[in-house]
Amino acid sequence: MAGPKDLDPSSSPRALLGAELRHAREKAGMSQEELGQRLFVSGSFIGQLEAGTRRMQPEYARMLDEVLGREDFFQRNCAAVAKSKYPDHFAEAAEAEARATAIKEYAPLLIPGLLQTAEYARAVFRAYRPTAAEDIIDELLAARLERTHILGDPTKPLLWAVLDEAVLRRMTGGRHVMTEALRHVAALVRQHRIIMQVLPFSAGAHASMTGALTLMAFEDAPPLAFVEGPSMGRLEDDPATVGRHELTYDLLRASALSPAESLALIESVAEDYAHEDQP
Repeated sequence: MAGPKDLDPSSSPRALLGAELRHAREKAGMSQEELGQRLFVSGSFIGQLEAGTRRMQPEYARMLDEVLGREDFFQRNCAAVAKSKYPDHFAEAAEAEARATAIKEYAPLLIPGLLQTAEYARAVFRAYRPTAAEDIIDELLAARLERTHILGDPTKPLLWAVLDEAVLRRMTGGRHVMTEALRHVAALVRQHRIIMQVLPFSAGAHASMTGALTLMAFEDAPPLAFVEGPSMGRLEDDPATVGRHELTYDLLRASALSPAESLALIESVAEDYAHEDQP
């Protein structure tokens, strides 16, 4: 009898691999929770794999082949979804972001990647990699700008961002770059494409002093949380952990300025940069 065929990489391999996993699990008569227990992961994690919002790693592919009796099917095909244009610590988060129906983000230091202008992003990448060749910076910039295409849909995903005031005050790329970057954010708010709040310095200590936080919701999969630090990131799917991060985000929103006050501050700071940039 012929073995299972490889998936077609040209036809959304992650979605196909997830659909095949769901089919194999149901054929084996197992729930997501039961399969998760066999792999020492949560049922939510299995749901994310089936929905295509999580990348199947080789170690899980091997275990799935063993538990579900699929020879080496998942091991052979997980390579088709392993390649990414994003850094390793962010690849899964970026790919999940593209499938999210709602994104809530707290940015303590930088304008969120989805909202950055080209020149602002270039200044950030050059600061990260001061000795990198220009073509490397160009590649990073192209991937960053490609992410912003998800905002081309007028309604999805819902994007709610809380910016620390430090994001507005740290001059990245020069006054002209900051002027255009903040005006771009303000324009998205005025177009009713995003919801934006600013967490002012006057708020003092807050619920996310340790770093950035992103929450993602999906139509057909459990929610995810992504916490990030310098050259590292962790994608969380455990419901209790995601719930704690959601509470953190709610506390941040409660401490932030209202959307109207936030827009006024962003536009005011942008004008300050513009005037200072004049000879």
